[in-house]
Amino acid sequence: MISFNTKDLSAVTEAIKKTGKLFLTGEGSSRIFPAKNAINVAQKYALPITIYTEGSRQSAELDLSEYVLFGASNSGKTKELIALFNSRPAAKKYALTAFQGTPLGKLSDDEFILNCGKEEAVAATKSVIEQALFYQKLLYDLMGKEFSKEMLNSLADLSQQVLEMAIDPEITTLIKNAPIIYFAGRNVGVAEEATLKTNEITRKKSAYLEGTYAVHGIEEVMEAGETVILVDPYPEEEAKFKEVLVDGVGLNVIAISSRKTIFPTIEIPALEGFDHYLQLQACWNVLIEVGIAAGVDLDKPERARKVGNEFIL
Repeated sequence: MISFNTKDLSAVTEAIKKTGKLFLTGEGSSRIFPAKNAINVAQKYALPITIYTEGSRQSAELDLSEYVLFGASNSGKTKELIALFNSRPAAKKYALTAFQGTPLGKLSDDEFILNCGKEEAVAATKSVIEQALFYQKLLYDLMGKEFSKEMLNSLADLSQQVLEMAIDPEITTLIKNAPIIYFAGRNVGVAEEATLKTNEITRKKSAYLEGTYAVHGIEEVMEAGETVILVDPYPEEEAKFKEVLVDGVGLNVIAISSRKTIFPTIEIPALEGFDHYLQLQACWNVLIEVGIAAGVDLDKPERARKVGNEFIL
């Protein structure tokens, strides 16, 4: 059973209805999947609000005065985000953090505290999921759509299944031996977040290839032995990916999908409205297996920090 709960969101939904504008910001994992998944949900349901996301420094160059602004930061101490909240007016400012009484919370009209607790490893995982659920719950409230315990429990059960599923050792070896790992997929935060996690978990170089970008020129500099992981690939483009990447370059192409593909496929369950969560968790499962196979100490990076750029009083 999933443990997800948040305090009353009615004041936030009323503020958004009044302005019709929502802006989601933060840095790294606190923005990539939570914000981009939320935008995709709003687009799929044709929610009649303007919703954007950018990193905090770029956001500080924009006029946010008519937006309801959400800043997500586990620590509540992210330097770029605090600078934004200090410098730019907004219709309302809200903090989404894992702790009470943070510098970010003190700059906000209200703060919402995650239930997941402190992230012990450098690679944020459980907080990413809860931040995304928070934003999705907020959008469902705006639409008057039920965000039921039954749905969340189904997500919890399927998440456990995905996180614990066995990964074919041959797939793990192919990825472990690749000099670079590409993730290709929709601009919904999954493939992009997995790209970041590749650096943190496997210590390998990685790149995010949005949509079908992988067959639009980058193949010129790709090399045999590199690996592309396709997240929920477009069925009508599979043959082209094989022609260009497998046959043309000699890349290893692997898919993560709820259906069989023409590539070696890590098949996962589907859950309407929550597929992106399962796809991301499948990516984590794969990367953890690769990291372990490579002998990486997953919890002790050499350079990465828990708070990437910390605000110092």
